[in-house]
Amino acid sequence: MNAQGAQAGQGEHSGHDVAAAAAARAGTRLDPWFSSYADRAHGMRASEVRSLFAVANRPEVVSLAGGMPNIDGLPLDFLAEMTAKLLRERGARALQYGGGQGEEELREQIVEVMRYDHVHAHPDDVVVTTGSQQALDLVTEIFINPGDVVVAEAPSYVGALGVFRAYQADVVHVPMDDDGLVPAELDRTLTELERAGRTVKFLYTVPNFHNPAGVTLSLERRPQIVEICRRHHVLVLEDNPYGLLGFDADPLPALKSLDADGVVYLGSFSKTFAPGYRVGWALAPHAVREKLVLASESAILSPTMMGQLSIATYLSTYDWYGQVKQYRQMYRERRDAMLGALAEFMPECSWTVPDGGFYTWVTLPEGLDAQAMLPRAVTNLVAYVSGTAFYADGQGRDHVRLSFCYPTPERIREGVRRLATVVHAESELVRMFGTAPHGRVGDSVEFPSPDQV
Repeated sequence: MNAQGAQAGQGEHSGHDVAAAAAARAGTRLDPWFSSYADRAHGMRASEVRSLFAVANRPEVVSLAGGMPNIDGLPLDFLAEMTAKLLRERGARALQYGGGQGEEELREQIVEVMRYDHVHAHPDDVVVTTGSQQALDLVTEIFINPGDVVVAEAPSYVGALGVFRAYQADVVHVPMDDDGLVPAELDRTLTELERAGRTVKFLYTVPNFHNPAGVTLSLERRPQIVEICRRHHVLVLEDNPYGLLGFDADPLPALKSLDADGVVYLGSFSKTFAPGYRVGWALAPHAVREKLVLASESAILSPTMMGQLSIATYLSTYDWYGQVKQYRQMYRERRDAMLGALAEFMPECSWTVPDGGFYTWVTLPEGLDAQAMLPRAVTNLVAYVSGTAFYADGQGRDHVRLSFCYPTPERIREGVRRLATVVHAESELVRMFGTAPHGRVGDSVEFPSPDQV
């Protein structure tokens, strides 16, 4: 080849390289930035049932899916006057930036709130966050490297699974029963992971009125769980949004009360006051607290001052615990309506009997697929959350989570009646044609819609 030909060939090759590089940078027709995302962004998936909730939120549909607290009993007139006074007297402070750790006056009151869980702490170890969901995100951010293991109950809170997936953790589930997480299974799982050379960073647990299972970790098991994790040098991440909402008694001692240095405790005002303020917290050992503050400042600079001061004022000037007791009674009546309707309309199923919180966990008759059944349920004007949302490994098709926190007792009864119609029709199809084989759910964890928390 002469020099001119070689030069032309080089130019053609260079042109192909430029074109290929441009194509790689171009992404896809639907998303020109597709090839620029971080690896962890490609694991993010919206819930496959989210589109159904646009229909489920219509007033004619009874939604037994959402985890929204019923805040109709809040003293709105008092809150309106309180907010007006706060703005008049402290508006310049309430509408300004604050510190990354949160306001000291609120942290002091959070310490008093945690005394009901038998937790004795110092305000300096509290980090105020934008709801406990941000606290969950921050703890995961500072501890998880891609491929690290998070041990979690089976089933587990869908919002936690989404966070763990976002930080590329591997979730390993441990079985539960009616008394909560099974200590022997936890010990066995941690031992097997150690022998396999896996790095386990923490145990994630919701010990009180579990979301979605509705069960509570028994008093006898609590020190066992703490001891097992201490022996295996595994941090405990204790998520406790429902702890004050027990129907019959005050809370059992928190895991944090049993091991101050081995447990990070997450709390929230979303379920016991109002979620719109978006205020939660983490109580952590000193060194962990410092990293949480730095991570929070990097993410949001500071939590909402208006929300913090509003809640601080509410806690200091209103009988907030009396309000919580009213919530307990209201949710107990709705729990009773749910369990009564299940016994009347769906006796072929089994379910947990929660002593507090928002949820019951229903086991469907053999052969039914909760995920496949959901569109037909919504068509029948009732909605639930399929059990598959609460596992990282594709389990849960034979379960549904039913929420009793938001609908009235009458609506709960009607919703269960509608759901029973669907369950009976599906059971008849299974008897006639057998059970269809199920494929595994995709390898990504669903991210929750607001109705799923």
